[in-house]
Amino acid sequence: MKVAGWVAAGTWPAVVEAMQRRPESDELVLVAVADSSEGVPTGPLTGLMGRGRRPSAVQAVDQLTRAAAEDLLAQAVAALGRPCEAQLRTGFTEREVTAAAAAIDLLIVARDGDRTRLGPRSLGRHTRFVIDHAPCTVAVVWPGESPGLDSIPAPPPDR
Repeated sequence: MKVAGWVAAGTWPAVVEAMQRRPESDELVLVAVADSSEGVPTGPLTGLMGRGRRPSAVQAVDQLTRAAAEDLLAQAVAALGRPCEAQLRTGFTEREVTAAAAAIDLLIVARDGDRTRLGPRSLGRHTRFVIDHAPCTVAVVWPGESPGLDSIPAPPPDR
């Protein structure tokens, strides 16, 4: 079985831990995304960086984003401690993770929203998109300890 784990800031240790529990026969892939700077307002950055031959603000943002994603992926590979393929993708996070899922059997993601209670708000917008659009089975893990059932809101009074 080919299993991929989405490596994202703040939640990647939970994904790596879930992947460590996979059978040795599984082919493992770690996926990190250097998010596209397209649409990011960079006017203030251009002013801070000055004029002339310095890289444009967009290039600077892209370089920083890529470096952060490379570092995150390297940390995850080291923590996994097993042979794996490491994929660094560039583009819109939710689209790149979904595209990577086309070539795998199982995608492991971590909740990245409100982790204080159970429910749909425990998923961030990128994770929600991936879960809704991934063309494979998706396993969702809690980073840290999951909240208890008492965190579920009470039903409406008319029920």
